[in-house]
Amino acid sequence: MNIFERMQKLDPRWIYVVVALAIIIPLMIPYDSDNVTTPPTENLYQMIDSFAGREDRAILLSFYHDAATMPELFPMEVAILRHCFERNVKVFMLTWYPAGAPIIDYAINTVKEEYPDIQSGTDYCNFGYKPQAFAMVLGMGDNIANTMNTDAEGRKLENLPIMRGINNYSEMNLVIEFSGSSAGGTWIVYARPKFGLNVAVGVTAVMAADEYPYLQSGQLIGMLAGLKGAAEYEKLVDIFAAYRDPKIDYSKTTNENGDKILPGRPFGREILEDESSKKLSLITTQTHAKFTASEYKAFSAKYPDQQNILNGLIKTEKDMIEIDITDITPELRTEMGEKLYREIDRHTHNTLYKFKVARIGMNAQSVAHIMIIVFIILGNIGYFIQKARVAKK
Repeated sequence: MNIFERMQKLDPRWIYVVVALAIIIPLMIPYDSDNVTTPPTENLYQMIDSFAGREDRAILLSFYHDAATMPELFPMEVAILRHCFERNVKVFMLTWYPAGAPIIDYAINTVKEEYPDIQSGTDYCNFGYKPQAFAMVLGMGDNIANTMNTDAEGRKLENLPIMRGINNYSEMNLVIEFSGSSAGGTWIVYARPKFGLNVAVGVTAVMAADEYPYLQSGQLIGMLAGLKGAAEYEKLVDIFAAYRDPKIDYSKTTNENGDKILPGRPFGREILEDESSKKLSLITTQTHAKFTASEYKAFSAKYPDQQNILNGLIKTEKDMIEIDITDITPELRTEMGEKLYREIDRHTHNTLYKFKVARIGMNAQSVAHIMIIVFIILGNIGYFIQKARVAKK
């Protein structure tokens, strides 16, 4: 028998084993793969990023799902919260679904661990579970504080610092609803025509086709579709929001010209397409912080008291100055201070596992799909060869 005939008689259990390995191995041993971003994802990112550092702008995240759809939707929520925390975007959260309330808390706690300066009531606000969706959607168009009254912690909204400059949809001018079913419907039907609210959605892959007509009509300004959309957003956050220029001291609020200093950098197509940007979104473990001579000079100047420590760590490699973070012992980390250590760690561009879950999942999904396609092709070829031989006989 040739290989195609053997495939026809192969025990199906071997196919299941191969597909299982194709999923498990990429999950356990991540690899770097290119993830091309699409316009619906890029448009949403740019809309959120346009609010960076503004006191009079905010976004609203609606968690309209339970744990069943978390594998696809939760990475989106984490990526968007990370974007907001990196770029100083005010973010509000709510759910019309009781099971969504603990998911909001889980998402906040997952991201907030890496941002010790982010404060509830100042940088973000959780409304928690709210019934009467239609009344709330319309009410917030007139006055958010009067409609919601209190946050999930029982605090009066009008007393929270985050409400400074935020009144209604004129300021909270973007809502993103995450759902495994009919996402965004209430906002599109009621809030968008009456108040002009911008609406975007994050949906499971099987629901994405239902949302494309709304994208084409302009009723949705963006969409994250399944794990692929989450992976795209993770990449954009790594390249833009999480970027830090070694020459800039982000501990200051304004530069010498009096302009406000914001972390990260604005979205740019030329940056996204630049070859060097691919190094900023690698999902394999990175341990080396690399600087040009001028970048290192500016970087070290921000830490005059730790100059000796830094100079003892640097190595020169191909005209680049490098610091291997694995050379920093716990004792040395204590001596240099947590602030300097965190900045060196950020310049390695090593992404924490929780911020690359979607990209790792896409790797496994891609390999599994390729294996299934190979089996289908081989099986069909074997079938037609076998039919041809039978007909010949």
